[in-house]
Amino acid sequence: MEPEQGLHLLPLTLKSPFIFIPLLFLCLGVTSCGRKDGESSREEGKNALSVHVLTVGEKVRPVLEEVIGTVRAKSTASIEAKVAGRIAKMHVDLGQRVAKDQLLAEIDAKEVKAQYDRAVANRDQALRDYQRAADLLRKQVNSQQEFDAVEGRYRIAEAAVNEASSMLGYVEVRAPFDGVVVKKIADTGDFAAPGKPILQIENPEKLRFEADVPEAVVDKVQTGAAVDVLVPSLPAPLHGTVSDISPAADPVSRTFLVRIDLPAAPGAKAGQFGRALFPTGTYSSVGVPAAAVVLRGQMEIVFTEEGEKARLRLVKTGRKFGSEIELLSGISPGERIITDHVSGLNDGQTVHPAP
Repeated sequence: MEPEQGLHLLPLTLKSPFIFIPLLFLCLGVTSCGRKDGESSREEGKNALSVHVLTVGEKVRPVLEEVIGTVRAKSTASIEAKVAGRIAKMHVDLGQRVAKDQLLAEIDAKEVKAQYDRAVANRDQALRDYQRAADLLRKQVNSQQEFDAVEGRYRIAEAAVNEASSMLGYVEVRAPFDGVVVKKIADTGDFAAPGKPILQIENPEKLRFEADVPEAVVDKVQTGAAVDVLVPSLPAPLHGTVSDISPAADPVSRTFLVRIDLPAAPGAKAGQFGRALFPTGTYSSVGVPAAAVVLRGQMEIVFTEEGEKARLRLVKTGRKFGSEIELLSGISPGERIITDHVSGLNDGQTVHPAP
């Protein structure tokens, strides 16, 4: 019975290796862990990421009403012949630049030329009669009444020549201003007549934006007001000025035509689609540098700096103003956000605000 009692007492003594070895390792582990935690804290402080921090504030921004419209040329003209006849020669092609008074087309109007020749012949005959009547009046052979009748016929003949000369000038179709041929409706051999356009030209250097503005918005629009126009194909907004506001609404759409003069810009062309942003009021919102917002999946996030720790915040962004973007939710004024290195930050990471 004594050996059995000895067996029962053996696990309860510290002399047993089964108890001593685990306890030894436990003590060593506790000591080691304490040393590693302290070293880890010191290591994190040493390797803290230096970041720039910005204190967020509110800004007053305009309330903008977006209205779609079209870019158009300020100077545009449909070119037509002033006399009827076949086009003898077309001197321009589609897309060609033309200068003011440049010859665009010639009309073969034989009737006009014949009318001019007849008027010149009549004028020459009337001139001879006038000179003869004047000579006879000096010699007191004719009366003053007879001389006045001859003089009247001469003046009528002279006016007929001037009229025929003007009509002969209409045979040549010339550009009314500097521009570009945007439509070529007729060509050599086609019949031209008054009221029938053969070409259309525009001046691409001077553009404007035309938009049909609802009556609820037009009361807040004034001539001379600054309006930004967004054209999808251009990299930046066009800063225009309201030049004209229609005094009457369209009876069908109940909108008012508003024209906005646009500055010269590379890539801007007549016919482009765009959106005009009409300011109708103001509001306050939080704005941060666009670089401070990072997209992870479907989430928009920023990092705040709290006690030298980066803290992740979910936000909702609004409109962009240059290099700044507004935050509709997630951040309040007065909070400190990290503006750089945000793409590689993690929640709780140690950071050090840069001076």
